[in-house]
Amino acid sequence: MSNQIHIDIQVPAEYAGQRFDQIAADLIPDYSRARLQAWIKGGQLTVDGRTAKPKDKLYGGEQLQLRAELEPQGEWQAQEMALDIVYEDDDLLVINKPAGLVVHPAAGNPDGTLLNGLLAHCPGQQNIPRAGIVHRLDKDTTGLMVVAKTLPAQVDLVDQLKERTVSRQYDAIVQGNLSGGGTVEAPIGRHRTNRLKMAVLDFGGKEAITHYRLQERYRAQTLVRCQLETGRTHQIRVHMAHIHHPLVGDPLYGGRSKVPPGAYPELISALQQFPRQALHAAELALYHPVTGEPMHWSAPMPEDMLQLIQLLRDDNH
Repeated sequence: MSNQIHIDIQVPAEYAGQRFDQIAADLIPDYSRARLQAWIKGGQLTVDGRTAKPKDKLYGGEQLQLRAELEPQGEWQAQEMALDIVYEDDDLLVINKPAGLVVHPAAGNPDGTLLNGLLAHCPGQQNIPRAGIVHRLDKDTTGLMVVAKTLPAQVDLVDQLKERTVSRQYDAIVQGNLSGGGTVEAPIGRHRTNRLKMAVLDFGGKEAITHYRLQERYRAQTLVRCQLETGRTHQIRVHMAHIHHPLVGDPLYGGRSKVPPGAYPELISALQQFPRQALHAAELALYHPVTGEPMHWSAPMPEDMLQLIQLLRDDNH
């Protein structure tokens, strides 16, 4: 991926009287407004060869010239790791994330994250904010994630997430019996007292909508398919706990596992010792950021969830 950006574009007459930064955002949509404004202020984006202020009015006919270089976006280190790549082209890649892999470096996980692995797999990612990561999965959630390989692809994918044209469907094993599907529409924000947790908030939360449908019922658990309309931190985990059906194995929101009366010791042990929240990002669909073609991927359920489901099915008989 080339780090050099060379763009020359003439301002059409119909933009007469509009601000330089607004015109630039319209004519050069592959880059975010914030980045274009930084280039204007830094003199990399000029009008007729001269620097101008973002709020300056243009009259049409001017020549915009962008000469910029993408710079590394963080001090992260590339680290070789085996990535389960489901799909890759010049603009994006789709990964099937295993349990236990943190997506992005943070205080408790300075390295060994998916981001470090992405930098080793594709060094050009260092020039893209967050190495092209546009959405995250919790450390112990498995399944599909899309990563942008170029700045224009990242801008487009972020827009698609905002416009809700990205479809993300998850398989979850929840506590208790659900009689049917439904929708949870309840705002989510940081928990008032436990800063590690998110919570449904009456005031100050962000809009959060989860649709769920029943897939299989067991004696004291249910397999559901959840579809995210919004993408808040821990959204499915918080919403299912909110309706009193927390995920099996969820250390933050789950409480003790319900055990069906008279269950086999093997099932009791599997339910009580399931090592993570039983959540898997199974389906991902979006429009290709360059071609506009609809694309769809699916990832098989991981072995630990399959084994638990088999034990739950056996217990049903």
